[in-house]
Amino acid sequence: MKRRVVITGMGVLAPNGHGLEEYEAALREGRSGIRYIPELKELNFACQVGGIPQGVEAIRERYFVPEQLISMNENISYAAISAVDAWRDAGLTVPSFDSDEVDWDSGIIVGSGIGGMDTIANIVVPMVNAGKVKRMGSSIVEQVMNSGTSARVGGLLALGNQVTSNSSACSTGNEAIFDAMTRIRAGLAKRMLAGGTEGASPHIWAGFDAMRVLSKKSNDRPEEASRPMSASAGGFIPGSGGALLLLEDLETAQARGARIYAELLGGHVNCGGHRMGGSMTAPNPTGVKRCILAAIADAGISAQDIEAINGHLTATFADPYEVQNWTGALERGPENFPYIQSTKSMVGHCLGAAGAIECVAVVLELYKGFLHPSINCEDVHPEITAFSKSIPHQTVECPDLKIIAKAGFGFGDVNSCLIFKKWEE
Repeated sequence: MKRRVVITGMGVLAPNGHGLEEYEAALREGRSGIRYIPELKELNFACQVGGIPQGVEAIRERYFVPEQLISMNENISYAAISAVDAWRDAGLTVPSFDSDEVDWDSGIIVGSGIGGMDTIANIVVPMVNAGKVKRMGSSIVEQVMNSGTSARVGGLLALGNQVTSNSSACSTGNEAIFDAMTRIRAGLAKRMLAGGTEGASPHIWAGFDAMRVLSKKSNDRPEEASRPMSASAGGFIPGSGGALLLLEDLETAQARGARIYAELLGGHVNCGGHRMGGSMTAPNPTGVKRCILAAIADAGISAQDIEAINGHLTATFADPYEVQNWTGALERGPENFPYIQSTKSMVGHCLGAAGAIECVAVVLELYKGFLHPSINCEDVHPEITAFSKSIPHQTVECPDLKIIAKAGFGFGDVNSCLIFKKWEE
């Protein structure tokens, strides 16, 4: 029998809040973390707003000693802070570096879409071009290699199980959680940290600005800039941050008396093969629907059991197509469609961290019995106006909420879907 997987801890560092209490309050209030960024104007970006976690330097200094901070760039810092928070939230103790004990039953999968670009742009390239290679220091490699993030957290927590970093564009966070779930199900680990992280850097965001997929309409109104499902949406708003969930097999969690937030019933990841309308930048609709249906089957539920969807929904032309794919997969029209929301309306698109930051929102909603609003879409896109009643514009209290589906669709025609359930003894 495959083991049941539950969530026993969470850590989040989002543009609109650090920690579960602050993040939940922001979600309930519909509080945006999107701000004007003068540097983007100086660099001639069309989009001059973005989502960046606040007060991170002070948090870093509280959490880590100077020797640790030397090798932590922004991308790694977001993950490390979230990992420590999730570990402690689960009732576990951060080990001492003086100890030789290794936790062979615990591991981590944490990825990024692009990763340590700030280190490459600000240190590696200038110093190499200036012929100063020997002055770069010995920590550069671990800051720029993709697996440096998981390796750093693995060392902080003495993790002895699988320690790895994945990268699957906007599906990275969801994929990490799915892969961690399958490992626990198979009995290969008792607990796994899983999620995503992404630094805030103009060098990361520049390519998207060049593609003209970022919004330039609301530089003077940052909090209104991210507009998923809106008729006036003009593209996505770049974001950054990190989040990690601690997944644990049910038997282990119960044996140690852990508080359980929710159960991860199942999920699926796939690719549309860049066919049938799919490409590097667009999803194959058949691939999306197959992913949703496979996740539902893996969870052992029916399409009718889904009460809410936390969508990918980025505020691009693809939003109406996503809603259409959901209605096709679930075979549920406007008359009985689930609630559908976009966390990105408040935090922007956090790229490799998006899925994880949004999964924390989903688990909080199930645990506390509410649905956060999708802000800035009072003018619902004309192609999905029939679904307007399913879009919460204010927080909806739902104490009996049981099942939420979380989607992620990324560059490369990659898809992911996770099914979370309210924990009930």
